[in-house]
Amino acid sequence: MHQPASITSSLAFVIPEIILVVSICITLVLGLFLKQNKSAVLVLVTGVAMLTAICFVVWNWPHQPEPIFAGTLRTDDFAAFFRVLFLSGGSLTLFISLQKESATEYVILIQAIVLGACLLAMSMHFATVLVSLELVSLSGYVLAGFAFNKSSSEGSMKYFLMGSVATACLVYGVSLIYGITGTLDFSSQQFVDTLIQSQSGLILIAAFLILAAVLFKITAVPFHLWAPDVYQSAPTPVVAFLSVVPKLAGLVLFIKIVLAFNLFGQATLDWRVVIAGISILSILIGNLSALAQTNPKRMLAYSSIAQAGFLLAGVATLDLAGIHATMFYAVVFLLMNLLAFTTLHFFEKWKALPTMAHFAGLGRVAFIPASALVIALVALTGLPPTAGFTAKLLVFSSLWSAWADSGLTVLLILFIVGLLNTVVALYFYLKIPYYLFLKETPPGTASIKISFTGNLLVIILVIAIIWLFLNPGLLMGWINRITFVL
Repeated sequence: MHQPASITSSLAFVIPEIILVVSICITLVLGLFLKQNKSAVLVLVTGVAMLTAICFVVWNWPHQPEPIFAGTLRTDDFAAFFRVLFLSGGSLTLFISLQKESATEYVILIQAIVLGACLLAMSMHFATVLVSLELVSLSGYVLAGFAFNKSSSEGSMKYFLMGSVATACLVYGVSLIYGITGTLDFSSQQFVDTLIQSQSGLILIAAFLILAAVLFKITAVPFHLWAPDVYQSAPTPVVAFLSVVPKLAGLVLFIKIVLAFNLFGQATLDWRVVIAGISILSILIGNLSALAQTNPKRMLAYSSIAQAGFLLAGVATLDLAGIHATMFYAVVFLLMNLLAFTTLHFFEKWKALPTMAHFAGLGRVAFIPASALVIALVALTGLPPTAGFTAKLLVFSSLWSAWADSGLTVLLILFIVGLLNTVVALYFYLKIPYYLFLKETPPGTASIKISFTGNLLVIILVIAIIWLFLNPGLLMGWINRITFVL
């Protein structure tokens, strides 16, 4: 591979990230001087910046891996795919947030998390991983407290304290790896050769410490305890964003690091067993805990933990087909989670919804958002005619193929647990549709009025989810051309 000669030549490969940095500076200046229509202007400027960044990524789509900044980052089609996904998630979140939440700091923090996630997707060196992950994490801790009440502050503090422990685990694990290998570049030949030759038990300790920090971002069991409190107390647009972009950024990093520690199949530990075990626990604990919830946001928090398990299920195969299935699932997960939280946000703006019973009869006074919420929940369950069905089908297919090729029992167990839990999920996902359309509307309930932009966003997300079920070939064909290697 060609090594760019200088930092200047590397800058051309990170123009989308430079656009985000410039946009953050512009947002800060505009926030100081604008008095009227501040939210709309800030969201418009940031939205244009993110869409421009997406265009740059797509226009300069990398055809071969290119190490930049002395190999600390690398542009390749795998990273480019997720950069587009993160920028899209940020843009859609800002579209949801055309309300009082769109303060200057709010918009800056959204951009900072997207910037960190994009850098994380390109990181091939533990130094850039640490910096990028902390940019995502610190901004997320602040956003989690943006409701500015006692409950939100408590959730933000819990998120911060647990995140600090996760960061400490990451730093200590990285320091152990550096002591063993003498390098922080986990894609280098030196890293692989040293770990293959070394028989030290410290390697496994370091690997588990590093992966624990990454699993915290993905909200996988047993590093999920912060999620329900944060999801329940934070503003709904913030929860929509935190449930997709930081989680998928963690997923990208997890894939890279697991492949690095797998040592091209020469590792002493079978990482497929470890990942499958985490996936099984996440699916089981997430779904079984969701059964007992009455608060809709808390239920979706446990649902998100279970969804993390399904995302990891594709990675558990440690082959290209499984990773491709996970990438398709990641796109669908972003769409259906944003749709669920967007519609929930519209309902919450109209009236408080502390329990699912408060949705009684609202489907009759707000047909469009209610129908969209039903479609989002059906997609999260994994039923047709939504892309959630296609995504789970691809993950299960890759699991079945991997089990047939390897004979590894844990993959078959994961396959069976995933199928059974799809049935379990039906019970708690369909509680809200039951109240929306099958319960009587309380007397005196006024119709809910949703803005044109709100209805437009909901309709776009619904069309995307159904279209990906009817025609998954376009997206899957694009994903199948992505060949990721360390």
